[in-house]
Amino acid sequence: MKLLFKITFTVIFLLSVSQNVNAQILKKLQKKVEDKIEKKVDQRTNKRIDKTIDDAFDKAEDSIDGKKKAPNSESKPVNNKNEPNAVKNVNATNQPFLNWAKYDFVPGDKIIFEDNLLGEENGEFPSRWDLTQGNVEIAQLGGENVIMFRAGNPGIIPYLKDPKKDYLPDIFTIELDLYCGVGTFEVNLYDRKNQKSGSPSGYTQIKIQHNQMGWTNSWSKIPDQSLPEKRWVHIAISYTQGKLKAYHDETRLINVPRIDFDPKGLTLYTYIFGTLQEGHYYVKNVRIAEGGVKYYDRFLQDRKIVTHGIRFDVNKATIKPESMGVINSIYKILNDNPDLKFSIEGHTDSDGDKALNQTLSENRAKSVMNLLAKMGISANRLSFKGFGESKPINNNSTSEGKANNRRVEFVKQ
Repeated sequence: MKLLFKITFTVIFLLSVSQNVNAQILKKLQKKVEDKIEKKVDQRTNKRIDKTIDDAFDKAEDSIDGKKKAPNSESKPVNNKNEPNAVKNVNATNQPFLNWAKYDFVPGDKIIFEDNLLGEENGEFPSRWDLTQGNVEIAQLGGENVIMFRAGNPGIIPYLKDPKKDYLPDIFTIELDLYCGVGTFEVNLYDRKNQKSGSPSGYTQIKIQHNQMGWTNSWSKIPDQSLPEKRWVHIAISYTQGKLKAYHDETRLINVPRIDFDPKGLTLYTYIFGTLQEGHYYVKNVRIAEGGVKYYDRFLQDRKIVTHGIRFDVNKATIKPESMGVINSIYKILNDNPDLKFSIEGHTDSDGDKALNQTLSENRAKSVMNLLAKMGISANRLSFKGFGESKPINNNSTSEGKANNRRVEFVKQ
């Protein structure tokens, strides 16, 4: 093919000029033309070969990573009119959290208990918890500390100064990351060591397995039943004056209009439990937060929205999937109020280097701004700032104080 192209092009070119030059000049011209065509053909051929090889490597790497490239990762988002916060064609390869476009869980705005397991020693009992029964200890999984539930139907409760007291307010949220094991994991809405359940029916627990959630005698399954059993899932629970909702990753599986008791505390518990290591449950990133005023009402009152539910990877600006409940809510406010403009402002706690915290807060605020822009909010309505650790709203001496200081604020411009 290459030789045929060269001969054809040369003949056409020489015929076009042969009438105007003598034989000697024509011979020299022919040589130069052939050399130039040879070089040009080689360049174009090599370019095509390189592209073919690169495409093949890209497909192979995507296959290994379990990814599939979007047809056009730079294309503009397409919003479904029936779902204002739906996001499509937004660099899905690099931002898997955009699959959580329907996620509507918003965590409480004041953290009253948090344990990120920093500083814990492998093999020891987690210092911020108490034991109801069984065997629980700190382990390492994927390079980070986790709480490992071992044998004996283990259960743990937050270690608090006055555990008999009702420490769950009338409006609260509970979040945790759970690595699913064998049997069933429970979130009990009372302290099984220090409190009485108060439930006439006896049901106080949200039951969790890798593909479903249960309340009383009812179970609800996640839509995708092909997902592996052994994997991390994000569990989120909200309670508002009797109404209970629970989420398994991005899917709300429990929605009870009124439960028959007042939740007073928290117990994490497992049963029908395997004794082998592959059957263990693991837990990390437990957080209890007190609820508050809805975002738009808070904005009308304070002219800004303070959020603690936008989560990032440690020391990075990568937004975690469970942040989409907050981001979808902010998107809706901006979408419903086209004249509204926000300055997105990042804040950190005081851990680590002050200069690095400043840069980190700026990068995180920018990541949120970029995501809202990709969701369809005009870029001229958004700006970003970072304040690092310079504007705390709580002390930095406790885990809860640090968690309250780590925040993203949306301030009216």
